[in-house]
Amino acid sequence: QVQLEESGGGLVQAGGSLRLSCVASGLTFSNYGMGWFRQAPGKEREFVVAISKSGGSTANADSVKDRAAISRDNAKNTVYLEMNRLKPDDTAVYYCADTVVVQPLHRNMVDYWGQGTQVTVSS
Repeated sequence: QVQLEESGGGLVQAGGSLRLSCVASGLTFSNYGMGWFRQAPGKEREFVVAISKSGGSTANADSVKDRAAISRDNAKNTVYLEMNRLKPDDTAVYYCADTVVVQPLHRNMVDYWGQGTQVTVSS
């Protein structure tokens, strides 16, 4: 059974930074591209960032551009999301997911989801 477990969310002030982690189990982690999505209240779940199986390629949504960085440690079955210069609009539940391509993709293309971690950015 595949499990993705996120951690690191919380309350952050605007302009601050955060680091989210996602530990995967039940799959051969290095065989999967990974990524992060987010869902704000009343909005659809949207792509944020993705990383290739080896970690050599990444892709960001325009909404986070140079404010977000994804990385992975295949030895630890873990993928990370670092975001800086946070804005109130970044408030959302952040989800870890497998990604079949390293580019913005629709949520329907995801096979596995984590439970999500709440990030709240105060103004």
